[in-house]
Amino acid sequence: MRKIILAGIGIVLIVASILGAKTIIDNKHKPKPVKEKVVKTVITDTVLNSDVKIVVPANGSLTAKQRLEIYAEVQGIFKTGNKLFKPGQEYRAGEPLIRIDASEYYASVQSAKSELYNSIAAIMPDLRLDFPDVFQKWQNYLSSFDLSKTTPKLPEMTSDKENYFITGRGIVTSYYSVKNLEQRLAKYTISAPFTGILTEALVTEGSLIRSGQKLGEFINPSIYEMEVAISKTYASLLKVGESVVLNDLDNTETYTGKISRINGSIDATTQTITAYIEVKDSALKEGMYLEAKLDAKTETNAYEMDRNLLQDGNQVFVVKNNVLELINVTPVYFSDAKVVIKGIPNNTVVLKKSVPGAYSGMRVKYAKSLDTAE
Repeated sequence: MRKIILAGIGIVLIVASILGAKTIIDNKHKPKPVKEKVVKTVITDTVLNSDVKIVVPANGSLTAKQRLEIYAEVQGIFKTGNKLFKPGQEYRAGEPLIRIDASEYYASVQSAKSELYNSIAAIMPDLRLDFPDVFQKWQNYLSSFDLSKTTPKLPEMTSDKENYFITGRGIVTSYYSVKNLEQRLAKYTISAPFTGILTEALVTEGSLIRSGQKLGEFINPSIYEMEVAISKTYASLLKVGESVVLNDLDNTETYTGKISRINGSIDATTQTITAYIEVKDSALKEGMYLEAKLDAKTETNAYEMDRNLLQDGNQVFVVKNNVLELINVTPVYFSDAKVVIKGIPNNTVVLKKSVPGAYSGMRVKYAKSLDTAE
């Protein structure tokens, strides 16, 4: 009897185990939860077409508008002057930059001037007898003749006889020979043509200077020019005298210049035209790199937006009933970061900030501010 009871209990336990296992297996097949679709938050702007000023950026380095490359036309020893011939040295207009020793050449000039004086003095008795009416003016010329000064111009000849007489004695030839020597003598001193500063010095005092040798560079530091290349599209829009805003590379300083010249030809390789911007400021230095912003033209009934919002095929995303749609537009000008476009109706809601993975038909919602955008 006891065995029968134990066997029954065992059978009951086995059946209960099978039913429990079946229940557990059936409960594992629960339906997967439906994932809620995420609606992206976007930053938008309402289009109001207006006049958009197109500013063309250009850059370049400054060069002095007045520049003098100093070359020697004569040979000699560089004499020490009142100022050292060194970069950074300032000179006033007319002040000597370089003096070359001309003592030997000066002696030959004086000798030629003395010969001219003697030639004129030798004909004075003949002039007194044969040309008494012109004797006095030649006498006055001799009286004003000073060997230490520049040779004065010969008296004007009033008759053919006087001209033949003076020319026949070789006086005119001697005069122009002396003037030629004096012109060359003046080249032993190189003076500053304008007030400026020495930027390069290739010789030092006491060195031997040879004819044709470059001695240095001299500039006027008060006025500079910047050469910029502009697309030929805007060639007809640039005008001489227009103001231009200039910035340094750090955008910390702003200067105002004006277009001083525009090249008359277009570069065949780059299809650009060269413009020259004149700028004056005591803080500027030659070689500084600046960026210019040229007012090219004003585009009417246009809208400006970030360049990365323009899609392939000249399309932009608009928001209609919280759904993104693509519309065709006409871009009229591209800058580094912006694009000016036409063809968007007023009051159209467009994206102000790009949305990763955006597509036509995508549902979105508006953000109250940039900080709330996902």
